[in-house]
Amino acid sequence: MKKIIQIPGAPAPIGPYSQAILKKDTLYVSGQIPMDPIKKELVTKSIDKATHQVLKNIGALLQEAGMNYEHVVKCSIFLRDLDDFVRVNEVYSEYFKQNPPARETVQVSRLPMDVPIEISCIAIAD
Repeated sequence: MKKIIQIPGAPAPIGPYSQAILKKDTLYVSGQIPMDPIKKELVTKSIDKATHQVLKNIGALLQEAGMNYEHVVKCSIFLRDLDDFVRVNEVYSEYFKQNPPARETVQVSRLPMDVPIEISCIAIAD
């Protein structure tokens, strides 16, 4: 049986999908965009702030599932501009300080709501 993880601490889906699915000890987090769930506004003034917001949204979903960033084993990062790669890595490393998860980063032509970044991940409970 799968459990839908949907919380006010992360942006509501903008399509027919769940924010996250918990199946046994594995959490599958849908792509998160830099939407402030409280203000209901996109955070896009800088790639740094956008990346922080995305990772805070992921953190809220992890917490709801009883996990934290250390449980993340895989991330997928989608960037509108690969020139932001270094700055995204600087912010990303603040959340994944030791033993970072496996990951790929790709440039895409367009993201939902024309945001500059989207991140999805998979986390496994100990």
